[in-house]
Amino acid sequence: MINSSLSSSALTKARAYCARQERCQQEVRDKLYAWEVPAREIEPVISQLIGEGFLNEARFAEHFAVSKLRQKGWGLRKIEAALKQKRVSEPCIRAALKAIDQDEQAGRLRELVAKRWAKEKEPDAFRRRQRVMLYFLRRGFAMDEVEKVLSSELS
Repeated sequence: MINSSLSSSALTKARAYCARQERCQQEVRDKLYAWEVPAREIEPVISQLIGEGFLNEARFAEHFAVSKLRQKGWGLRKIEAALKQKRVSEPCIRAALKAIDQDEQAGRLRELVAKRWAKEKEPDAFRRRQRVMLYFLRRGFAMDEVEKVLSSELS
Protein backbone atom coordinates (compact mmCIF):
# COMPACT_ATOMS: atom_id res chain seq x y z
CA MET A 1 0.00 0.00 0.00
CA ILE A 2 2.80 2.42 0.85
CA ASN A 3 4.61 1.55 -2.39
CA SER A 4 1.60 2.33 -4.58
CA SER A 5 1.05 5.71 -2.91
CA LEU A 6 4.72 6.55 -3.30
CA SER A 7 4.63 5.44 -6.93
CA SER A 8 1.44 7.42 -7.54
CA SER A 9 2.95 10.48 -5.87
CA ALA A 10 6.15 10.09 -7.91
CA LEU A 11 4.09 9.68 -11.09
CA THR A 12 2.10 12.85 -10.34
CA LYS A 13 5.27 14.86 -9.67
CA ALA A 14 6.93 13.42 -12.79
CA ARG A 15 3.92 14.34 -14.93
CA ALA A 16 4.12 17.93 -13.68
CA TYR A 17 7.89 17.95 -14.27
CA CYS A 18 7.44 16.75 -17.86
CA ALA A 19 4.51 19.10 -18.53
CA ARG A 20 6.64 22.21 -17.87
CA GLN A 21 9.04 21.50 -20.74
CA GLU A 22 10.30 18.70 -22.96
CA ARG A 23 12.47 16.21 -21.08
CA CYS A 24 14.55 13.20 -22.01
CA GLN A 25 14.25 9.90 -20.17
CA GLN A 26 17.57 10.38 -18.36
CA GLU A 27 16.54 13.79 -16.95
CA VAL A 28 13.35 12.27 -15.55
CA ARG A 29 15.24 9.25 -14.23
CA ASP A 30 17.74 11.54 -12.49
CA LYS A 31 14.93 13.62 -11.02
CA LEU A 32 13.16 10.52 -9.69
CA TYR A 33 16.38 9.41 -8.01
CA ALA A 34 16.74 12.92 -6.54
CA TRP A 35 13.21 12.58 -5.16
CA GLU A 36 14.38 9.33 -3.54
CA VAL A 37 11.94 7.14 -5.44
CA PRO A 38 12.96 3.48 -4.97
CA ALA A 39 14.92 2.14 -7.96
CA ARG A 40 12.40 -0.62 -8.67
CA GLU A 41 9.65 1.98 -9.20
CA ILE A 42 11.56 4.26 -11.58
CA GLU A 43 11.28 2.30 -14.83
CA PRO A 44 7.52 1.68 -14.42
CA VAL A 45 7.03 5.45 -13.89
CA ILE A 46 9.12 6.18 -17.03
CA SER A 47 7.07 3.63 -19.02
CA GLN A 48 3.83 5.17 -17.79
CA LEU A 49 4.99 8.67 -18.80
CA ILE A 50 5.95 7.42 -22.27
CA GLY A 51 2.59 5.68 -22.63
CA GLU A 52 0.73 8.84 -21.64
CA GLY A 53 2.75 11.00 -24.04
CA PHE A 54 4.45 13.07 -21.34
CA LEU A 55 7.82 11.71 -22.36
CA ASN A 56 8.90 11.41 -25.99
CA GLU A 57 12.61 11.16 -26.68
CA ALA A 58 12.34 11.99 -30.41
CA ARG A 59 10.25 15.08 -29.68
CA PHE A 60 12.72 16.15 -26.97
CA ALA A 61 15.75 15.68 -29.23
CA GLU A 62 14.23 17.68 -32.10
CA HIS A 63 13.15 20.52 -29.81
CA PHE A 64 16.56 20.54 -28.09
CA ALA A 65 18.49 20.62 -31.39
CA VAL A 66 16.46 23.40 -32.99
CA SER A 67 16.41 25.57 -29.86
CA LYS A 68 20.16 25.23 -29.23
CA LEU A 69 20.86 26.34 -32.79
CA ARG A 70 18.47 29.29 -32.63
CA GLN A 71 19.00 30.47 -29.07
CA LYS A 72 22.57 29.50 -28.21
CA GLY A 73 24.12 29.47 -31.69
CA TRP A 74 25.45 25.92 -31.32
CA GLY A 75 26.71 23.88 -34.26
CA LEU A 76 25.63 20.34 -35.12
CA ARG A 77 28.62 18.72 -33.43
CA LYS A 78 28.00 20.41 -30.10
CA ILE A 79 24.28 19.62 -30.27
CA GLU A 80 25.05 15.98 -31.05
CA ALA A 81 27.52 15.76 -28.15
CA ALA A 82 25.00 17.31 -25.74
CA LEU A 83 22.30 14.84 -26.80
CA LYS A 84 24.71 11.93 -26.35
CA GLN A 85 25.56 13.24 -22.89
CA LYS A 86 21.85 13.18 -22.09
CA ARG A 87 21.83 9.53 -23.24
CA VAL A 88 19.41 10.10 -26.09
CA SER A 89 19.34 7.18 -28.55
CA GLU A 90 21.28 7.38 -31.82
CA PRO A 91 18.18 7.21 -34.07
CA CYS A 92 16.62 10.12 -32.17
CA ILE A 93 19.85 12.13 -32.44
CA ARG A 94 20.06 11.53 -36.20
CA ALA A 95 16.42 12.54 -36.66
CA ALA A 96 16.92 15.67 -34.56
CA LEU A 97 19.94 16.76 -36.57
CA LYS A 98 18.00 16.20 -39.81
CA ALA A 99 15.19 18.37 -38.43
CA ILE A 100 17.51 21.38 -38.46
CA ASP A 101 17.00 23.33 -41.66
CA GLN A 102 20.39 23.57 -43.44
CA ASP A 103 19.59 27.00 -44.89
CA GLU A 104 18.63 28.27 -41.44
CA GLN A 105 21.85 26.87 -39.98
CA ALA A 106 23.98 28.47 -42.71
CA GLY A 107 22.20 31.81 -42.27
CA ARG A 108 22.61 31.68 -38.51
CA LEU A 109 26.31 30.90 -38.90
CA ARG A 110 26.76 33.85 -41.28
CA GLU A 111 25.08 36.18 -38.75
CA LEU A 112 27.16 34.85 -35.87
CA VAL A 113 30.46 35.04 -37.78
CA ALA A 114 29.82 38.63 -38.87
CA LYS A 115 28.93 39.59 -35.30
CA ARG A 116 31.98 37.82 -33.84
CA TRP A 117 34.29 39.29 -36.50
CA ALA A 118 33.14 42.81 -35.60
CA LYS A 119 33.58 42.09 -31.89
CA GLU A 120 37.11 40.66 -32.22
CA LYS A 121 39.73 43.29 -31.28
CA GLU A 122 42.81 41.58 -32.80
CA PRO A 123 44.39 44.02 -35.32
CA ASP A 124 46.30 41.36 -37.29
CA ALA A 125 43.88 39.92 -39.90
CA PHE A 126 45.41 36.42 -39.88
CA ARG A 127 45.26 36.09 -36.07
CA ARG A 128 41.79 37.63 -36.01
CA ARG A 129 40.59 35.06 -38.54
CA GLN A 130 42.23 32.29 -36.51
CA ARG A 131 40.55 33.42 -33.28
CA VAL A 132 37.13 33.61 -34.94
CA MET A 133 37.66 30.15 -36.47
CA LEU A 134 38.60 28.63 -33.10
CA TYR A 135 35.60 30.27 -31.43
CA PHE A 136 33.20 28.60 -33.86
CA LEU A 137 34.97 25.25 -33.72
CA ARG A 138 34.39 25.29 -29.95
CA ARG A 139 30.72 26.07 -30.63
CA GLY A 140 30.39 22.85 -32.62
CA PHE A 141 30.59 24.05 -36.21
CA ALA A 142 32.61 22.19 -38.84
CA MET A 143 35.84 23.82 -39.98
CA ASP A 144 34.84 23.82 -43.65
CA GLU A 145 31.52 25.55 -42.87
CA VAL A 146 33.23 28.31 -40.90
CA GLU A 147 36.00 28.64 -43.50
CA LYS A 148 33.41 28.99 -46.27
CA VAL A 149 31.60 31.76 -44.39
CA LEU A 150 34.83 33.55 -43.50
CA SER A 151 35.99 33.41 -47.14
CA SER A 152 32.72 34.58 -48.66
CA GLU A 153 31.72 37.18 -46.07
CA LEU A 154 35.03 38.79 -45.31
CA SER A 155 36.90 38.84 -48.59
